[in-house]
Amino acid sequence: MSANTVVQRSPEGFSGKNSKEVVLAFLDALNRSDFETARKHVTDDFKFVGVLGSREGGDAYFRDMKHMGLKYDIKKAVAECDDVCVFYDITMSSVIVFCAGWYQLWDGKIRSFRVVFDPRAVLEAAGKNK
Repeated sequence: MSANTVVQRSPEGFSGKNSKEVVLAFLDALNRSDFETARKHVTDDFKFVGVLGSREGGDAYFRDMKHMGLKYDIKKAVAECDDVCVFYDITMSSVIVFCAGWYQLWDGKIRSFRVVFDPRAVLEAAGKNK
């Protein structure tokens, strides 16, 4: 997804769970390694953009997630319509990193997710394990 990509909003009148609840349920399922439940919270055309890579499609994202063993310690979640921002500590390869995630929803499911963090600690740990 390019920096100029615009994600369309949910149709008016959507009456499902609110966006914040969807994102928190998604993260809870990931923390429990319940990838089947987590997958139900994202669209098929889901897009992920992160500091260390990106993924196109829900299935591609979850193929990688199953091997990463990430754990999220949520500090704060803020929602405005179909946009949710979550601040959390994430454990990656036994390194804890503070992150901010921007989730955009469409029709009650996460359609895109962009995460930002300082990758230096992760890269240093990866270099030491070689």
